[in-house]
Amino acid sequence: MEWYVVGSVAALLTSFGFAPQVIKMWRTRAVRDVSPITFVQFIVGSILWMLYGVNARDPIIIAANIVSLVIVLAGLLLYLRFARAIKVHR
Repeated sequence: MEWYVVGSVAALLTSFGFAPQVIKMWRTRAVRDVSPITFVQFIVGSILWMLYGVNARDPIIIAANIVSLVIVLAGLLLYLRFARAIKVHR
């Protein structure tokens, strides 16, 4: 039972780990200091972990990585939107 709690807490922390960056991008409308490679890495990693969770039949891993994927995709959309705005204003 203790490991279930450890896994659940770890899943929450990592799932929402990118959320502060997404919130900062939204509030500041700035993405200059964010590497686009970060998004690719997180997206591929989340998809692979989700597939691993499906194979292992582990709902915590599956759910955590769905949440991660949604947050990172939201960040990617913000990045594309604000990065384009920077280019337009130059």
